[in-house]
Amino acid sequence: MKEHLLFWPTWLRGLFMLLFIIVYGILRFVVLAVTIFQFGSLLFTGRINERVLDFGESLSIYTYQVTSYLTYNSDEKPFPFHAWPSPTDNPFDVENK
Repeated sequence: MKEHLLFWPTWLRGLFMLLFIIVYGILRFVVLAVTIFQFGSLLFTGRINERVLDFGESLSIYTYQVTSYLTYNSDEKPFPFHAWPSPTDNPFDVENK
C-alpha cells in the first residue's frame, strides 16, 4: 500500500485530473452559452450560425475527451496538451469513418 501511495505518476495524474475537473465546470457554461446563442440565432434569423455550429461540434468532442480522461477511459490529456479537436475528429460520426 505504501508503494501505491508514494507512486508519483498517480499523484501527477491526480493533479491533471483536478485541472480538468475545473475545465469541465467551465465547459458546462460554454456549452450553455452556445446553446442559447444558436437558439436565439434560429429564433431571430431563421437559421443557425454555421461558424458556431462547427465550434459547438469541436466543443462537444473536447468535452468527450475531457470526460474520457477523467474517467480513466483515456490516458491522453486533451487540449492544451494536444491540438484542439476539429469537427471532423468526432469519434461517433460513422459517416466520416
